[in-house]
Amino acid sequence: MKKFDKERALLTVAGPVIALAVAFVLSAIVLLASGKNPVEPFALMFEQAGFSDIQVLIINQASMYYIAALAVAIGFRMNLFNIGVDGQYQLGAMMAAVVGAHAALPAFLQVPLLLLTAVLTGAFWAGIAGVLKVTRGVSEVVATIMLNAIATSLIVYMWKPDVFGVKIGNNNTTGEMHESGWIPGIGMGEAGEIYGLVVLAVLLGIGYWITLNRTRFGFDLRASGASESAAAASGVSPKRMVLTAMLLSGAIAGLAGLPILLGDTHTYSLNFPTGIGFLGIGIALLGRNSPVGIAFAALLWAWLDKASPELDFHGYDKEIAVIMQGLIVLSVVVSYEAVREWGLRRQQRKVGAELAAGLVLGANNTTKEVAGR
Repeated sequence: MKKFDKERALLTVAGPVIALAVAFVLSAIVLLASGKNPVEPFALMFEQAGFSDIQVLIINQASMYYIAALAVAIGFRMNLFNIGVDGQYQLGAMMAAVVGAHAALPAFLQVPLLLLTAVLTGAFWAGIAGVLKVTRGVSEVVATIMLNAIATSLIVYMWKPDVFGVKIGNNNTTGEMHESGWIPGIGMGEAGEIYGLVVLAVLLGIGYWITLNRTRFGFDLRASGASESAAAASGVSPKRMVLTAMLLSGAIAGLAGLPILLGDTHTYSLNFPTGIGFLGIGIALLGRNSPVGIAFAALLWAWLDKASPELDFHGYDKEIAVIMQGLIVLSVVVSYEAVREWGLRRQQRKVGAELAAGLVLGANNTTKEVAGR
């Protein structure tokens, strides 16, 4: 059993390592083909990771990536592809910003209210896709893509001055939130502040692991994702698990924008970061849906984002980081399939060897019995 666990752990680690190696090599080839030094850009970005202010930026960015990737991973565990995380987190942040600008409660009530607003908004928006899937068989991929577009239009509508919008110059905002809803950061001196809700990201990761690996609900979720028919035979309702997984995924997604909203911007505007939900898909894939793996993948993605602007000052295009992120996603899919096939072949060879050994042992025993007679 221990040997099997070691081999499974090796296969789990092999996929991401191969994907990263292939992505680095392909990125170097792209640089070489464009007449650039294939090594210096990476050296420059690694150098940036040593500066304390860049480290703070990486951690802050990674906290949002991590929460978004956890939301995606919950869907993956149920064999669901929740592409709507982007719309869910934007709408969740928007509604939290609106509530924070119009409600003025004491901090011990204001902060939980804003968190609950984001959670319920994200869960509601993902729940629409969940209900459509379990009642009408609509693919969650199609439903969530459409809901992303609707969320964007809804946000534009709420930005209107006669709804919730506050125009500041050419920027559409929801107005500044009351200070009781601000969450102070962790001071790092001249390097800046780490968002206070980085702690929330850590707690969500711990809760994700405990729920999936130490609770009956987590077992039912993984079992339903692996085989709906087998789960149904054991008394688990696949439709109920699909809806629950979508609601939970949306609830977590709704929190993805809150670290920067409550810790820095204090308003939802045109400058609010977008696309985090889509990046969460690649991060969840690279992290193999594991809370620790996702953490490393989120830090890697944030490093590529925050270290790449330095490339502009050395004659390199910072878009090389975007190219590398895309190559990582492609490499992940290919490498995981290659590792899976390799693992299956190893298991088949082992089973064949054990069967052969059993046949030989049985033949020897038979021979001994015949000789004894």
